[in-house]
Amino acid sequence: MRRIHARRRTAVAAAWVTSLTSFAAIAGLFSGSVAVAAPVQPAQEVKPVPAAGQQSKSAPGSLMTTAQCREKWGFDCYNALQYRQAYNLNPLYKAGVTGKGRTIVIVDPFGSPTIQKDLDVYSARFGMKSTHVDVVKWGNVPRFDPGDADQLGWAGETTLDVEMAHAVAPDAHIVLAETGVGRIGDGTTGLKEVMDAEKSLIDRGVGDVISQSWGVAENNFPGFGKGDFSSIQNLRYAFKDAAKHGVTVTDASGDSGPTDTTANGQSTYPYRVNAWPTDDPLVVSVGGTQLHLDGNGNRTAPDSVYNDHGAGGGGQSHVFARPSYQNGVAGNHRSTPDVSMSAALKGGGWVYSSYDPKRVGWEVYVGTSEASPLFAGIVALADQVAGHRLGDIHQALYSLYAKSSSNPSTGIVDVKDGTNNSYAGVTGYTAVKGYDMATGVGTIDAARFVPALAKQG
Repeated sequence: MRRIHARRRTAVAAAWVTSLTSFAAIAGLFSGSVAVAAPVQPAQEVKPVPAAGQQSKSAPGSLMTTAQCREKWGFDCYNALQYRQAYNLNPLYKAGVTGKGRTIVIVDPFGSPTIQKDLDVYSARFGMKSTHVDVVKWGNVPRFDPGDADQLGWAGETTLDVEMAHAVAPDAHIVLAETGVGRIGDGTTGLKEVMDAEKSLIDRGVGDVISQSWGVAENNFPGFGKGDFSSIQNLRYAFKDAAKHGVTVTDASGDSGPTDTTANGQSTYPYRVNAWPTDDPLVVSVGGTQLHLDGNGNRTAPDSVYNDHGAGGGGQSHVFARPSYQNGVAGNHRSTPDVSMSAALKGGGWVYSSYDPKRVGWEVYVGTSEASPLFAGIVALADQVAGHRLGDIHQALYSLYAKSSSNPSTGIVDVKDGTNNSYAGVTGYTAVKGYDMATGVGTIDAARFVPALAKQG
Protein backbone atom coordinates (compact mmCIF):
# COMPACT_ATOMS: atom_id res chain seq x y z
CA MET A 1 0.00 0.00 0.00
CA ARG A 2 1.12 3.57 -0.14
CA ARG A 3 -0.26 6.87 0.62
CA ILE A 4 -3.58 7.18 -1.05
CA HIS A 5 -2.69 4.55 -3.57
CA ALA A 6 -3.84 1.13 -4.14
CA ARG A 7 -1.65 -1.83 -3.55
CA ARG A 8 -0.02 -1.16 -6.78
CA ARG A 9 0.97 -3.60 -9.41
CA THR A 10 4.16 -3.17 -11.33
CA ALA A 11 5.48 -4.70 -14.47
CA VAL A 12 7.97 -7.46 -14.06
CA ALA A 13 10.93 -8.05 -16.36
CA ALA A 14 14.16 -9.98 -16.51
CA ALA A 15 16.23 -10.01 -13.37
CA TRP A 16 15.27 -9.69 -9.75
CA VAL A 17 15.34 -6.06 -8.72
CA THR A 18 16.75 -5.50 -5.27
CA SER A 19 16.42 -1.76 -4.89
CA LEU A 20 12.82 -0.74 -4.28
CA THR A 21 11.90 2.89 -3.89
CA SER A 22 8.32 2.16 -3.03
CA PHE A 23 6.11 -0.85 -2.69
CA ALA A 24 5.17 -0.52 -6.30
CA ALA A 25 8.71 -0.92 -7.45
CA ILE A 26 8.64 -4.63 -7.61
CA ALA A 27 11.26 -7.13 -7.49
CA GLY A 28 12.03 -9.62 -10.11
CA LEU A 29 11.28 -8.93 -13.64
CA PHE A 30 11.35 -10.84 -16.82
CA SER A 31 12.54 -10.14 -20.28
CA GLY A 32 10.17 -8.09 -22.36
CA SER A 33 9.05 -5.92 -19.45
CA VAL A 34 10.39 -3.11 -17.36
CA ALA A 35 10.22 -2.46 -13.65
CA VAL A 36 8.01 0.49 -12.95
CA ALA A 37 8.08 2.44 -9.70
CA ALA A 38 5.06 4.24 -8.34
CA PRO A 39 4.87 7.80 -9.61
CA VAL A 40 6.71 10.16 -7.29
CA GLN A 41 4.64 13.10 -6.07
CA PRO A 42 5.84 16.39 -4.66
CA ALA A 43 5.72 16.48 -0.87
CA GLN A 44 2.17 16.36 0.49
CA GLU A 45 0.63 15.84 -2.91
CA VAL A 46 -1.20 12.56 -2.82
CA LYS A 47 -2.46 10.88 -5.93
CA PRO A 48 -4.22 7.55 -5.71
CA VAL A 49 -2.49 5.07 -7.89
CA PRO A 50 -3.25 1.42 -8.38
CA ALA A 51 -2.96 -0.83 -5.54
CA ALA A 52 -2.39 -4.19 -6.90
CA GLY A 53 0.87 -5.36 -5.77
CA GLN A 54 2.99 -6.47 -8.52
CA GLN A 55 2.57 -7.62 -12.01
CA SER A 56 4.68 -9.58 -14.37
CA LYS A 57 4.25 -9.81 -18.08
CA SER A 58 4.95 -12.69 -20.39
CA ALA A 59 4.91 -12.45 -24.16
CA PRO A 60 1.72 -10.63 -25.22
CA GLY A 61 -1.18 -12.99 -25.60
CA SER A 62 0.53 -16.01 -24.09
CA LEU A 63 -0.92 -17.98 -21.23
CA MET A 64 1.35 -20.56 -19.62
CA THR A 65 0.85 -23.50 -17.32
CA THR A 66 2.29 -23.57 -13.83
CA ALA A 67 5.09 -25.84 -14.99
CA GLN A 68 5.92 -23.52 -17.90
CA CYS A 69 6.04 -20.49 -15.59
CA ARG A 70 8.31 -22.36 -13.22
CA GLU A 71 10.63 -23.38 -16.04
CA LYS A 72 10.77 -19.96 -17.68
CA TRP A 73 10.65 -17.63 -14.69
CA GLY A 74 11.47 -19.72 -11.66
CA PHE A 75 8.13 -19.26 -9.90
CA ASP A 76 4.60 -20.61 -10.18
CA CYS A 77 1.62 -18.86 -11.73
CA TYR A 78 -2.01 -19.87 -11.31
CA ASN A 79 -5.28 -19.47 -13.18
CA ALA A 80 -8.91 -19.17 -12.13
CA LEU A 81 -9.53 -22.91 -12.25
CA GLN A 82 -6.59 -23.59 -9.95
CA TYR A 83 -7.88 -21.01 -7.46
CA ARG A 84 -11.28 -22.68 -7.51
CA GLN A 85 -9.72 -26.02 -6.67
CA ALA A 86 -7.35 -24.59 -4.07
CA TYR A 87 -10.12 -22.86 -2.14
CA ASN A 88 -12.52 -25.81 -2.54
CA LEU A 89 -15.10 -23.77 -4.42
CA ASN A 90 -16.24 -26.45 -6.86
CA PRO A 91 -18.60 -28.23 -4.41
CA LEU A 92 -20.38 -24.91 -3.91
CA TYR A 93 -20.79 -24.38 -7.65
CA LYS A 94 -22.21 -27.88 -8.03
CA ALA A 95 -24.74 -27.00 -5.34
CA GLY A 96 -25.75 -23.85 -7.21
CA VAL A 97 -23.86 -21.42 -5.00
CA THR A 98 -22.35 -19.06 -7.55
CA GLY A 99 -23.15 -15.59 -6.22
CA LYS A 100 -26.41 -15.46 -8.17
CA GLY A 101 -28.60 -12.59 -7.07
CA ARG A 102 -25.75 -10.77 -5.33
CA THR A 103 -23.81 -7.67 -6.37
CA ILE A 104 -20.12 -6.91 -5.87
CA VAL A 105 -19.07 -3.26 -6.11
CA ILE A 106 -15.52 -2.47 -7.22
CA VAL A 107 -14.35 1.11 -6.63
CA ASP A 108 -11.35 2.33 -8.63
CA PRO A 109 -10.28 5.76 -9.89
CA PHE A 110 -10.36 6.07 -13.70
CA GLY A 111 -11.39 2.45 -14.29
CA SER A 112 -10.65 0.69 -17.58
CA PRO A 113 -12.20 1.37 -21.00
CA THR A 114 -11.96 -2.30 -21.98
CA ILE A 115 -13.18 -3.95 -18.79
CA GLN A 116 -16.19 -5.72 -20.33
CA LYS A 117 -14.23 -7.03 -23.31
CA ASP A 118 -11.38 -8.18 -21.08
CA LEU A 119 -13.71 -9.96 -18.65
CA ASP A 120 -15.39 -11.71 -21.58
CA VAL A 121 -12.04 -12.98 -22.88
CA TYR A 122 -10.93 -14.02 -19.39
CA SER A 123 -14.16 -15.89 -18.74
CA ALA A 124 -14.18 -17.69 -22.08
CA ARG A 125 -10.60 -18.87 -21.65
CA PHE A 126 -11.48 -20.71 -18.44
CA GLY A 127 -14.90 -21.94 -19.50
CA MET A 128 -16.80 -19.51 -17.29
CA LYS A 129 -19.92 -17.60 -18.16
CA SER A 130 -19.14 -13.89 -18.26
CA THR A 131 -21.25 -11.26 -16.53
CA HIS A 132 -22.23 -7.73 -17.37
CA VAL A 133 -20.18 -5.01 -15.68
CA ASP A 134 -22.23 -1.91 -14.94
CA VAL A 135 -19.95 1.12 -14.97
CA VAL A 136 -20.95 4.06 -12.78
CA LYS A 137 -18.91 7.25 -13.15
CA TRP A 138 -18.62 9.53 -10.14
CA GLY A 139 -17.29 13.04 -10.54
CA ASN A 140 -15.22 14.24 -13.46
CA VAL A 141 -13.76 11.02 -14.82
CA PRO A 142 -11.39 11.91 -17.67
CA ARG A 143 -11.37 10.20 -21.02
CA PHE A 144 -8.94 7.30 -20.85
CA ASP A 145 -5.44 8.19 -21.99
CA PRO A 146 -3.09 5.20 -22.48
CA GLY A 147 -0.20 7.63 -22.25
CA ASP A 148 -1.07 8.56 -18.67
CA ALA A 149 0.84 6.34 -16.22
CA ASP A 150 -1.67 6.85 -13.42
CA GLN A 151 -4.61 5.87 -15.59
CA LEU A 152 -2.73 2.84 -16.88
CA GLY A 153 -1.98 1.74 -13.35
CA TRP A 154 -5.55 2.07 -12.21
CA ALA A 155 -6.79 0.30 -15.34
CA GLY A 156 -4.63 -2.66 -14.37
CA GLU A 157 -5.98 -2.50 -10.83
CA THR A 158 -9.53 -2.39 -12.14
CA THR A 159 -8.95 -5.40 -14.38
CA LEU A 160 -7.44 -7.43 -11.56
CA ASP A 161 -10.27 -6.55 -9.16
CA VAL A 162 -13.06 -7.40 -11.56
CA GLU A 163 -11.57 -10.64 -12.90
CA MET A 164 -10.65 -12.01 -9.45
CA ALA A 165 -14.09 -11.27 -8.00
CA HIS A 166 -15.71 -12.92 -11.02
CA ALA A 167 -13.44 -15.97 -10.78
CA VAL A 168 -14.86 -16.71 -7.32
CA ALA A 169 -18.47 -15.58 -7.72
CA PRO A 170 -19.19 -16.08 -11.45
CA ASP A 171 -22.91 -15.29 -11.29
CA ALA A 172 -22.63 -12.24 -9.08
CA HIS A 173 -23.44 -8.93 -10.70
CA ILE A 174 -20.50 -6.52 -10.81
CA VAL A 175 -20.75 -2.75 -10.54
CA LEU A 176 -17.59 -0.77 -11.27
CA ALA A 177 -17.59 2.69 -9.71
CA GLU A 178 -15.05 4.92 -11.44
CA THR A 179 -13.90 8.17 -9.88
CA GLY A 180 -11.74 10.92 -11.34
CA VAL A 181 -8.81 11.56 -9.01
CA GLY A 182 -6.16 14.21 -9.64
CA ARG A 183 -3.40 15.69 -7.53
CA ILE A 184 -4.47 16.16 -3.96
CA GLY A 185 -2.97 18.82 -1.76
CA ASP A 186 -4.20 17.78 1.66
CA GLY A 187 -4.17 14.02 1.31
CA THR A 188 -7.92 13.71 1.77
CA THR A 189 -9.74 15.22 -1.24
CA GLY A 190 -9.35 12.19 -3.49
CA LEU A 191 -10.33 9.89 -0.67
CA LYS A 192 -13.48 11.92 -0.10
CA GLU A 193 -14.42 11.44 -3.74
CA VAL A 194 -14.12 7.67 -3.35
CA MET A 195 -16.10 7.74 -0.09
CA ASP A 196 -18.81 9.86 -1.71
CA ALA A 197 -19.11 7.37 -4.57
CA GLU A 198 -19.42 4.45 -2.17
CA LYS A 199 -22.01 6.20 0.00
CA SER A 200 -24.08 7.15 -3.02
CA LEU A 201 -24.25 3.53 -4.17
CA ILE A 202 -25.02 2.29 -0.66
CA ASP A 203 -27.83 4.80 -0.21
CA ARG A 204 -29.31 3.70 -3.54
CA GLY A 205 -29.25 0.06 -2.46
CA VAL A 206 -26.54 -0.92 -4.95
CA GLY A 207 -24.17 -3.64 -3.80
CA ASP A 208 -23.95 -6.36 -1.17
CA VAL A 209 -20.18 -6.25 -0.80
CA ILE A 210 -17.68 -3.52 -1.70
CA SER A 211 -14.09 -4.44 -2.55
CA GLN A 212 -11.31 -1.85 -2.21
CA SER A 213 -7.62 -2.19 -3.05
CA TRP A 214 -6.05 1.07 -1.96
CA GLY A 215 -4.81 2.72 1.19
CA VAL A 216 -2.93 5.54 2.86
CA ALA A 217 -0.49 5.27 5.75
CA GLU A 218 -2.08 6.67 8.90
CA ASN A 219 1.05 8.79 9.37
CA ASN A 220 0.40 10.62 6.10
CA PHE A 221 -2.88 12.17 7.21
CA PRO A 222 -2.96 15.79 8.36
CA GLY A 223 -2.68 16.09 12.14
CA PHE A 224 -1.48 12.54 12.76
CA GLY A 225 1.85 13.63 14.26
CA LYS A 226 -0.02 15.77 16.79
CA GLY A 227 -2.42 13.02 17.77
CA ASP A 228 -5.27 14.57 15.80
CA PHE A 229 -7.01 11.79 13.89
CA SER A 230 -10.01 13.83 12.75
CA SER A 231 -8.91 13.76 9.10
CA ILE A 232 -9.37 9.99 9.16
CA GLN A 233 -12.47 9.96 11.35
CA ASN A 234 -14.17 12.46 9.03
CA LEU A 235 -13.79 10.09 6.08
CA ARG A 236 -15.52 7.10 7.68
CA TYR A 237 -19.05 8.08 6.72
CA ALA A 238 -19.31 5.61 3.84
CA PHE A 239 -18.27 2.70 6.05
CA LYS A 240 -20.73 3.71 8.76
CA ASP A 241 -23.39 3.88 6.08
CA ALA A 242 -22.38 0.43 4.84
CA ALA A 243 -22.76 -1.02 8.34
CA LYS A 244 -26.17 0.63 8.66
CA HIS A 245 -27.36 -0.88 5.38
CA GLY A 246 -25.82 -4.32 5.88
CA VAL A 247 -23.12 -3.97 3.23
CA THR A 248 -19.78 -5.75 3.71
CA VAL A 249 -16.63 -3.75 2.92
CA THR A 250 -13.23 -5.34 2.25
CA ASP A 251 -9.83 -3.79 1.68
CA ALA A 252 -6.37 -5.05 0.78
CA SER A 253 -4.02 -4.96 3.79
CA GLY A 254 -1.04 -3.65 1.82
CA ASP A 255 2.14 -4.98 0.29
CA SER A 256 4.91 -3.43 2.36
CA GLY A 257 4.69 -5.79 5.32
CA PRO A 258 4.55 -3.93 8.64
CA THR A 259 5.31 -0.53 7.10
CA ASP A 260 4.06 1.66 4.26
CA THR A 261 4.97 4.46 1.89
CA THR A 262 5.75 7.96 3.12
CA ALA A 263 3.77 11.01 2.00
CA ASN A 264 6.21 11.95 -0.76
CA GLY A 265 6.05 8.48 -2.26
CA GLN A 266 9.82 8.15 -2.38
CA SER A 267 10.42 5.71 0.46
CA THR A 268 8.83 3.61 3.17
CA TYR A 269 8.77 4.37 6.87
CA PRO A 270 11.73 2.79 8.72
CA TYR A 271 9.40 1.56 11.45
CA ARG A 272 6.04 -0.13 11.82
CA VAL A 273 2.99 1.78 10.60
CA ASN A 274 -0.52 0.83 9.54
CA ALA A 275 -2.86 2.29 6.96
CA TRP A 276 -6.43 3.38 6.43
CA PRO A 277 -8.93 2.08 5.47
CA THR A 278 -7.63 -1.45 6.01
CA ASP A 279 -7.29 -0.72 9.74
CA ASP A 280 -10.82 0.64 10.02
CA PRO A 281 -12.87 -1.53 12.41
CA LEU A 282 -15.75 -1.48 9.90
CA VAL A 283 -13.60 -2.85 7.07
CA VAL A 284 -12.52 -6.47 6.57
CA SER A 285 -8.74 -6.32 6.16
CA VAL A 286 -7.59 -8.98 3.69
CA GLY A 287 -3.94 -9.98 3.92
CA GLY A 288 -1.83 -12.18 1.69
CA THR A 289 -0.66 -15.77 1.51
CA GLN A 290 1.49 -17.79 -0.84
CA LEU A 291 -0.25 -20.80 -2.35
CA HIS A 292 1.71 -23.96 -3.20
CA LEU A 293 -0.23 -25.76 -5.92
CA ASP A 294 0.21 -28.31 -8.66
CA GLY A 295 -1.09 -27.80 -12.17
CA ASN A 296 -4.60 -28.82 -11.16
CA GLY A 297 -4.82 -26.53 -8.16
CA ASN A 298 -4.19 -29.16 -5.50
CA ARG A 299 -2.02 -28.04 -2.59
CA THR A 300 1.47 -29.48 -2.49
CA ALA A 301 2.17 -27.77 0.85
CA PRO A 302 0.22 -25.62 3.35
CA ASP A 303 -0.14 -21.93 2.60
CA SER A 304 2.57 -19.60 3.89
CA VAL A 305 2.79 -15.85 4.41
CA TYR A 306 3.07 -13.69 1.30
CA ASN A 307 6.63 -12.36 1.42
CA ASP A 308 8.54 -12.24 -1.87
CA HIS A 309 9.47 -8.84 -3.20
CA GLY A 310 6.53 -7.44 -1.31
CA ALA A 311 4.83 -8.69 1.84
CA GLY A 312 1.31 -8.75 3.20
CA GLY A 313 0.46 -5.69 5.26
CA GLY A 314 -0.29 -6.15 8.93
CA GLY A 315 0.09 -4.59 12.33
CA GLN A 316 -1.66 -2.43 14.91
CA SER A 317 -3.47 0.80 14.23
CA HIS A 318 -2.39 3.98 16.01
CA VAL A 319 -5.82 5.48 15.40
CA PHE A 320 -8.39 2.85 16.34
CA ALA A 321 -8.72 1.06 19.66
CA ARG A 322 -9.24 -2.69 19.71
CA PRO A 323 -12.79 -3.47 18.57
CA SER A 324 -14.80 -5.87 20.71
CA TYR A 325 -14.65 -8.61 18.08
CA GLN A 326 -10.87 -8.79 18.61
CA ASN A 327 -11.07 -9.10 22.39
CA GLY A 328 -8.76 -11.88 23.50
CA VAL A 329 -7.12 -11.94 20.08
CA ALA A 330 -5.26 -8.67 19.64
CA GLY A 331 -3.57 -6.03 21.78
CA ASN A 332 -5.09 -2.71 22.78
CA HIS A 333 -5.52 -1.48 19.22
CA ARG A 334 -7.22 -2.65 16.06
CA SER A 335 -5.01 -5.31 14.47
CA THR A 336 -4.80 -6.29 10.82
CA PRO A 337 -5.30 -8.32 8.73
CA ASP A 338 -8.50 -10.19 9.56
CA VAL A 339 -8.14 -13.00 7.01
CA SER A 340 -5.87 -13.74 4.04
CA MET A 341 -6.02 -14.98 0.45
CA SER A 342 -3.56 -15.50 -2.41
CA ALA A 343 -1.23 -12.54 -3.04
CA ALA A 344 2.36 -13.72 -3.54
CA LEU A 345 4.48 -13.18 -6.64
CA LYS A 346 5.46 -16.84 -6.44
CA GLY A 347 1.97 -17.98 -7.29
CA GLY A 348 0.44 -14.90 -8.89
CA GLY A 349 -2.76 -14.99 -10.90
CA TRP A 350 -3.27 -14.71 -14.64
CA VAL A 351 -5.23 -11.67 -15.81
CA TYR A 352 -6.22 -10.64 -19.34
CA SER A 353 -6.21 -6.99 -20.39
CA SER A 354 -6.28 -4.84 -23.53
CA TYR A 355 -6.62 -1.30 -22.15
CA ASP A 356 -3.01 -0.58 -23.14
CA PRO A 357 -2.66 -1.08 -26.92
CA LYS A 358 1.05 -1.76 -26.39
CA ARG A 359 0.44 -4.55 -23.87
CA VAL A 360 -2.50 -6.66 -24.97
CA GLY A 361 -2.64 -10.16 -23.56
CA TRP A 362 -2.12 -12.19 -20.42
CA GLU A 363 -0.12 -11.02 -17.41
CA VAL A 364 0.52 -12.29 -13.90
CA TYR A 365 -0.73 -9.98 -11.16
CA VAL A 366 -0.08 -10.26 -7.46
CA GLY A 367 -0.43 -8.40 -4.18
CA THR A 368 -3.20 -8.02 -1.65
CA SER A 369 -5.14 -6.19 -4.36
CA GLU A 370 -5.69 -9.71 -5.64
CA ALA A 371 -6.70 -10.97 -2.19
CA SER A 372 -9.41 -8.39 -1.47
CA PRO A 373 -11.63 -9.11 -4.52
CA LEU A 374 -11.09 -12.85 -4.06
CA PHE A 375 -12.50 -12.58 -0.54
CA ALA A 376 -15.26 -10.22 -1.67
CA GLY A 377 -16.35 -13.02 -4.00
CA ILE A 378 -16.43 -15.40 -1.03
CA VAL A 379 -18.70 -12.99 0.87
CA ALA A 380 -21.04 -12.78 -2.14
CA LEU A 381 -21.36 -16.58 -2.09
CA ALA A 382 -22.16 -16.51 1.63
CA ASP A 383 -24.75 -13.78 1.05
CA GLN A 384 -26.45 -16.03 -1.48
CA VAL A 385 -26.52 -18.98 0.92
CA ALA A 386 -27.87 -16.79 3.73
CA GLY A 387 -30.48 -15.26 1.46
CA HIS A 388 -29.60 -11.78 2.67
CA ARG A 389 -26.70 -9.41 3.12
CA LEU A 390 -24.36 -10.38 5.93
CA GLY A 391 -23.11 -6.83 6.45
CA ASP A 392 -20.17 -6.34 8.80
CA ILE A 393 -18.93 -9.93 9.13
CA HIS A 394 -16.26 -9.31 11.78
CA GLN A 395 -18.21 -10.74 14.69
CA ALA A 396 -19.16 -13.81 12.67
CA LEU A 397 -15.61 -14.28 11.40
CA TYR A 398 -14.03 -14.14 14.84
CA SER A 399 -16.75 -16.33 16.34
CA LEU A 400 -15.92 -18.98 13.75
CA TYR A 401 -12.23 -18.48 14.43
CA ALA A 402 -12.78 -19.17 18.13
CA LYS A 403 -14.10 -22.63 17.21
CA SER A 404 -11.73 -23.36 14.36
CA SER A 405 -8.92 -25.13 16.24
CA SER A 406 -11.26 -27.95 17.23
CA ASN A 407 -13.93 -27.67 14.55
CA PRO A 408 -12.79 -27.86 10.91
CA SER A 409 -16.36 -27.27 9.74
CA THR A 410 -15.77 -23.55 10.30
CA GLY A 411 -13.69 -23.55 7.13
CA ILE A 412 -10.99 -21.39 8.68
CA VAL A 413 -7.53 -22.76 7.93
CA ASP A 414 -4.66 -21.56 10.11
CA VAL A 415 -1.49 -20.34 8.39
CA LYS A 416 1.58 -21.07 10.50
CA ASP A 417 4.57 -20.55 8.22
CA GLY A 418 6.47 -17.37 7.38
CA THR A 419 6.73 -13.69 8.32
CA ASN A 420 5.73 -10.41 6.73
CA ASN A 421 9.10 -8.77 7.37
CA SER A 422 9.50 -5.79 5.05
CA TYR A 423 11.93 -5.80 2.12
CA ALA A 424 12.86 -2.33 3.44
CA GLY A 425 14.25 -3.89 6.60
CA VAL A 426 11.37 -3.36 9.03
CA THR A 427 10.74 -6.43 11.19
CA GLY A 428 7.21 -7.67 10.80
CA TYR A 429 5.16 -10.42 12.36
CA THR A 430 5.48 -14.19 12.38
CA ALA A 431 2.70 -16.58 11.47
CA VAL A 432 1.92 -18.67 14.54
CA LYS A 433 -0.82 -20.99 15.69
CA GLY A 434 -3.97 -18.92 15.90
CA TYR A 435 -4.40 -15.25 15.09
CA ASP A 436 -1.35 -13.25 14.02
CA MET A 437 -0.66 -9.96 12.27
CA ALA A 438 0.86 -11.76 9.29
CA THR A 439 -2.31 -13.51 8.05
CA GLY A 440 -5.05 -12.76 10.60
CA VAL A 441 -7.17 -15.80 11.45
CA GLY A 442 -5.66 -17.57 8.44
CA THR A 443 -7.22 -18.48 5.11
CA ILE A 444 -10.36 -20.40 4.13
CA ASP A 445 -11.80 -23.63 2.78
CA ALA A 446 -14.77 -22.16 0.92
CA ALA A 447 -16.96 -25.28 0.84
CA ARG A 448 -17.00 -25.17 4.64
CA PHE A 449 -16.48 -21.49 5.34
CA VAL A 450 -19.25 -20.12 3.10
CA PRO A 451 -22.14 -22.04 4.73
CA ALA A 452 -20.63 -21.54 8.18
CA LEU A 453 -20.37 -17.78 7.64
CA ALA A 454 -23.89 -17.65 6.22
CA LYS A 455 -25.25 -19.48 9.27
CA GLN A 456 -23.21 -17.45 11.75
CA GLY A 457 -24.23 -14.19 10.15
